[in-house]
Amino acid sequence: MIQVTPQMRIRVAVEPADFRKGIDGLARVCRETLHNDPFSGCVFVFCNKSRKAIKILVYDGQGFWLCQKRLSKGRFPWWPQSSAASHAFQAHELTVLLSGGNPAAARGVPPWRRVDGNPYEKSDVSPCTVS
Repeated sequence: MIQVTPQMRIRVAVEPADFRKGIDGLARVCRETLHNDPFSGCVFVFCNKSRKAIKILVYDGQGFWLCQKRLSKGRFPWWPQSSAASHAFQAHELTVLLSGGNPAAARGVPPWRRVDGNPYEKSDVSPCTVS
């Protein structure tokens, strides 16, 4: 089972993939078309031409996982459009995409925030201390 976490780097292929391809074929697409290392730990997401199915390829350090979701009816209504070969996603956007939603409309908390100096300097809240 693959758990999608905020720390994961997710790349969604813009162009449809040939779903007759398995792990080796999609790993080649990662290298040659997406210009990414399939062994990098990135989560690679592909759709088929009819957008009725999605495949996810990820290397976990020991081997590859290949997951597929095929809709019983309908199609995935949204897919990224870009001049680049792939599009970077955040974890919450992938969850929305897998549920058949529009990740571009999904708003989440920014993935990071800048930490400058002591966060307690300008507030009345004091850091936790052990008595």
